[in-house]
Amino acid sequence: MLNFHAGLKIFVALEAVDLRKSFTGLWAVAEEKLKEDPNTGTIFVFGNRRRNRIKILYADRSGLWVMIKRLDSQCPLWADREIALSLSPAL
Repeated sequence: MLNFHAGLKIFVALEAVDLRKSFTGLWAVAEEKLKEDPNTGTIFVFGNRRRNRIKILYADRSGLWVMIKRLDSQCPLWADREIALSLSPAL
């Protein structure tokens, strides 16, 4: 079971990422492109070029999680820009 705290940060990579990347590849994208440390308990969300899949990277105290989801339709959240959007959970 995943437990998220109220101060959780979520970073969404707006540029498409090759979702064949696994733990180390997504970790490198978070460090190099997003300029963030994945080891801080932050969630990183990556999308593919067709915008029909997302992959989530999350480091908890016991290791790394990589989760993937197939979307039924294109998600309008992304644009083709090389920036990151910081989201916070609403309470």
